[in-house]
Amino acid sequence: MPSPSATSKSGELRTRILSALVLAPVALGLAWIGGWPFAAMLAAASVAMALELGALLPGGNRVRRGLLVAIALATVLSTAFGLPLVALLIGAAGLAFALANRLLKGDPVWPALFAFPYLVLPLASMIWLRLDPEFGRTALFWLLGVVWATDTFAYFAGRGIGGLKLAPRLSPNKTWAGLIGGMVGAALVGAAVSIVLTLGSPLRLALVSAFLAVVAQAGDITESALKRRAGVKDSGKLIPGHGGILDRVDGLVTAAVGAALLSLIHGAATPGAGVLIWP
Repeated sequence: MPSPSATSKSGELRTRILSALVLAPVALGLAWIGGWPFAAMLAAASVAMALELGALLPGGNRVRRGLLVAIALATVLSTAFGLPLVALLIGAAGLAFALANRLLKGDPVWPALFAFPYLVLPLASMIWLRLDPEFGRTALFWLLGVVWATDTFAYFAGRGIGGLKLAPRLSPNKTWAGLIGGMVGAALVGAAVSIVLTLGSPLRLALVSAFLAVVAQAGDITESALKRRAGVKDSGKLIPGHGGILDRVDGLVTAAVGAALLSLIHGAATPGAGVLIWP
């Protein structure tokens, strides 16, 4: 007869699988369609992200969480209209207001300095990349593939090899073996995308993908550190069996910003080409 703990774990696994089977096709379908359906999905996600983040950070009262929600929605809408610079200005204005509020009340300012870039930059980055009419869909699905491969390969390498911990105080389960495994998985995704779609140098896109694996793992560790500081296991309870939405997109949040910055540095004609095509 199975133990109660084994039964509980089996039930939790079933819940996780069912949630993934329901949500993943919807999310991927809207990402494939792009445009306003994709923006609407990100708008809904941004509200949950803002509320969860406000609950994790100290001093996150109702007014401050409401400001985070408003700025997140404004970011999505302005970027979806093709105005990413306006989105950044809105985020900067929200940050300035939040800083002034905290300074007047004598509260620590680091939560505001962290929260607004953490919300504004990834939301604007994902929509900006997806808006590319020629390479936007490819760029977004490549980015998702890189993040998922990083998580998957890191999990199995970490469990199978173990070894030195990567950041034991912030995320006790992360290992150097897991990080290297994640980089390998991401590099394989990048090389495969480049070869199949003939998008320039497979080696260089593999290296870019491996770099973004490191960035994604940094995002994972950052969110783990926030939860440990707040004394909670999950960022929320929105997704049955998975926790909150921040638990699902912690790596994507930082990887999206990294991809957008690489595209800007590369200076190609379009955002998607800037991050995918490396001669």
